Amino acid sequence: MALEIKQANFDELVAQGKPMVVDFWAEWCGPCRMMAPIVDELAEEYGDRAVIGKCNVEDNDDITMKYGVRNIPTIIFLKNGELVDKQVGACSKDDLKAKLEKLF
Repeated sequence: MALEIKQANFDELVAQGKPMVVDFWAEWCGPCRMMAPIVDELAEEYGDRAVIGKCNVEDNDDITMKYGVRNIPTIIFLKNGELVDKQVGACSKDDLKAKLEKLF
């Protein structure tokens, strides 16, 4: 299961130094609901090697604005706390895995 990423725990998660995948979503977003099981599967597969979580855009304006998220779903990929890749819109699990693998 993907972590719930909020302003309160974001900096602490980044400080772990692991690659991060953050799915920006909202309850009312259909494509976000399509991506949710894929993000959860990645969290199961990579949970010991990466931080994989979901950030509700309606509750976390600071993080959403920091990464310039304007459309959802948007999935960002961080390495050493730096944005290295971004996926806007729904995509396949294989697409996300390929981007995630580049972080290691």
